[in-house]
Amino acid sequence: MSRWKELPASLDQRVRQFVVQLRRLKDRSGLSLAALAAKTSYSSSSWERYLNGKQLPPRDAVEELARVCGADTTRLLVLHEVAEEAWTDEAAETEEEVAAAGSPAEGLLAPGGPTTPPTGDGARSGARSRARRTTTVVLVAAVVALTVALAAVLLVTRPWQDDRTAAGHDHAASGNTQAPFVFVQGRSRPCDVQRHDGDLRAGYSATRTTLMDLKSTGWEVLEAQCLLRHHGFDPGISDGSYGERSKNAAKAFQKARGLVVDGIVGPDTWQELRR
Repeated sequence: MSRWKELPASLDQRVRQFVVQLRRLKDRSGLSLAALAAKTSYSSSSWERYLNGKQLPPRDAVEELARVCGADTTRLLVLHEVAEEAWTDEAAETEEEVAAAGSPAEGLLAPGGPTTPPTGDGARSGARSRARRTTTVVLVAAVVALTVALAAVLLVTRPWQDDRTAAGHDHAASGNTQAPFVFVQGRSRPCDVQRHDGDLRAGYSATRTTLMDLKSTGWEVLEAQCLLRHHGFDPGISDGSYGERSKNAAKAFQKARGLVVDGIVGPDTWQELRR
């Protein structure tokens, strides 16, 4: 059995467990590093680094070792994946520490000079790790962009505002500029009638002239329905649609105010509704 060097004390426990499994497989096979190199695509120096915790072996090397030693490839790859995650996390923490120190170059310098960039197996493993980090960054950026876009849409549409705000009116409104009215079957809208500048207003329309009869729809209808209800004449559901019940309420109101009783809301009826 090989007399292995002690693994670095700084090695993550997940990586340590993985390397120990690799060592056991190599010992059971009875193969030397040179023999292992001859049966795989990786050099003896590469296996020396892998088996001593100096460098994490790439996935291909793990698969070849399992094949040569007759081991369970799936179990070994699971351990490799866990170790790879720990190895990547440790590398990321090191990069953050170097960046925080404000001197990235220091992390690349050894006492005897600059560290030689990894080549061969190490380069392939590093490339895969960088690719995964790049993918993560892209996904995070996409989520942030989507969040910003959604926030912009919400700021424009403002779905939390009630119908009076959406219609472009409040109780102090004096004009008739409105957003398009959309009739929703069975949807009752709020009525909050208050007096402004001498007129009663529900906040949906400031009109005094719009003619309304059966099948009329719009903010003006909703305004009239709210004013009729305020005066004690029930127009039914306040939905902005002028139906039979709203017309009957208008007739009753007209009769009570001495107007022509036809159920058609026009200038004279509006004048009384605003009083």
